[in-house]
Amino acid sequence: MKIGVLRESDPKETRVAMIPESVKILTALESVEILVEKGLGRSIHVDDAAYEAAGAKILADADAVVKDADIIVRLNKPADKEIRKLKKGQVHISYLDPFFSKDTLESFKASGAKALCMEMIPRSTIAQKMDALSSQANLAGYVAVVLASERLNKSFPMMMTPAGTLSPSRVFIIGAGVAGLQAIATAKRLGARVEAFDTRPVVEEQVQSLGAKFVKVDLGETGQTKDGYAKALTEEQLAMQREVMKKHVQLADVVITTAQVFGRKAPVIVTKDMVEGMRPGSILVDLAVETGGNIEGSKVGEEVDLNGVTIIGLRNLPGMVPVHASQMYSANVTNLLTHFWDKEAKNFRLDADDEIINSAVIVKDGELVNDMLKKHWEN
Repeated sequence: MKIGVLRESDPKETRVAMIPESVKILTALESVEILVEKGLGRSIHVDDAAYEAAGAKILADADAVVKDADIIVRLNKPADKEIRKLKKGQVHISYLDPFFSKDTLESFKASGAKALCMEMIPRSTIAQKMDALSSQANLAGYVAVVLASERLNKSFPMMMTPAGTLSPSRVFIIGAGVAGLQAIATAKRLGARVEAFDTRPVVEEQVQSLGAKFVKVDLGETGQTKDGYAKALTEEQLAMQREVMKKHVQLADVVITTAQVFGRKAPVIVTKDMVEGMRPGSILVDLAVETGGNIEGSKVGEEVDLNGVTIIGLRNLPGMVPVHASQMYSANVTNLLTHFWDKEAKNFRLDADDEIINSAVIVKDGELVNDMLKKHWEN
């Protein structure tokens, strides 16, 4: 069984799909060979010799890896021209952005390859170690706070000095999922005064356990999906939320938004009039910018100045800490593969009748097989 690991084709991507430590784990399985595209670890300063020492075979380019491998591992969604090179029955593992990339799904159907989508790993206890969305969101929450602290023209902690007392900066986190909770923890460690809001009352205790104040808004019936994602709000609920948000946004020095609805466009939570009421020098970071954005006026890949207030909409925040982001993604993929390793057959049973595989394998035998995605694209 040969597992091929490809370099990312996006020159701005700093993360890699597999690190040498994972190669060691996988090559320890009987009959498993790891094929690595030359220069895979360059962006995290890991040379080919480190992969070879871990047991990998280095191949000259992506075409050579795809030609020989049974399973292809990468991080980002492949281009259509790359999908066309896949072989029938070959397994491809990566992020695929399946709710917004119909062309990618069609290309996989035409290729005959099996597409295993990392975004579709269920949020169950047993699959937690494979959950790349959560591992990368964790780092995004951390980076968002570090970025904001770098851009802010004030210090985060309270300081008592002979020259006087400096008040702590106020940080408001919207959305207390994985990214939001890490942002809360990081801002608290830096000494800020932190408030947080989430539509799910169930997370109040988690927010308070990190030392932040939970902002309550009576929205009526809300809740979360079986996978722990916030449910979409009605327009009336969004209007009620924004009214309360306005006060807390305009009191804050830093606002970080993390609200996303799985498989749907992110809701606009912070409106332009809220931003215009913030003090010049304040910072907003929109972690949902790549799926539509929580902040009106945020732009993908840009930092926008609105009357002295900076709105940060940069892409790929986990890629700003690529060593640890690569380590976590590599571990997620490795845990996925080892979990489904069949010792007797000496292969990966990715067609097993299993909740994880049934959710994550979205294209097989030329057909879209995931029920959630079929419903999404039929509507």
